[in-house]
Amino acid sequence: MFYDYTVKDIDGNDLPLSKFKGEVVLVVNTASKCGFTKQYEGLEALYEKYKDKGFVILGFSCNQFGSQEPGTEAEIKNFCEATFSVSFPMMSKIDVNGENTHPLYKFLKSEQHGLLGNDIKWNFTKFLIDREGNVVERFASQKTPKGLEKEIEKLL
Repeated sequence: MFYDYTVKDIDGNDLPLSKFKGEVVLVVNTASKCGFTKQYEGLEALYEKYKDKGFVILGFSCNQFGSQEPGTEAEIKNFCEATFSVSFPMMSKIDVNGENTHPLYKFLKSEQHGLLGNDIKWNFTKFLIDREGNVVERFASQKTPKGLEKEIEKLL
């Protein structure tokens, strides 16, 4: 179950996902030097709009696609805050594919398969988790944050 996992936040602290029980969660693998990086702006807008209704976004930095997240956690945090005023929780850099795939991403991919297999295809792939911890939907990078509002509202 989603709540069984513990991740590291961008500052290196353990963050048990059980902290988010009862909330709608959007999990996104992110990168600072990607064509989709501007989605941070839309993600932050979603977070601001729905956070008081029990919605949270968890951003997971990943450098597996075109080396588009080369920085340290401190550099990533600074970039996100300074460039996009990101206030939703950001996590330490992880792998989402391959032999070092983070256990959370193994779980997410097993619950919601991609269109062309389980692997994450690119940065800003999104997983939507309901208030009970069920992974209800997976969205490709091209799906904009604004385009997720109806799905999020249904779960809130």
